[in-house]
Amino acid sequence: MTIEKTMSIGEVLRLDRNTAPIMMSYGMHCLGCPHATMESLEMACAAHGVNADDLVKELNDYFAKKGE
Repeated sequence: MTIEKTMSIGEVLRLDRNTAPIMMSYGMHCLGCPHATMESLEMACAAHGVNADDLVKELNDYFAKKGE
């Protein structure tokens, strides 16, 4: 599984709900909001002023450690 910044927040959360704390550490605290779950990781990062590449790397590292 490879996470890409074009994926929606909802897609990533459906793959593994344990990714929520990672996204929250990047300032994304409203992950349950219907609009937020449809945003791409890149759009959400832009809205929160964080680097999408950093978030995607951390998410991919998480899945790699998990063995997916």
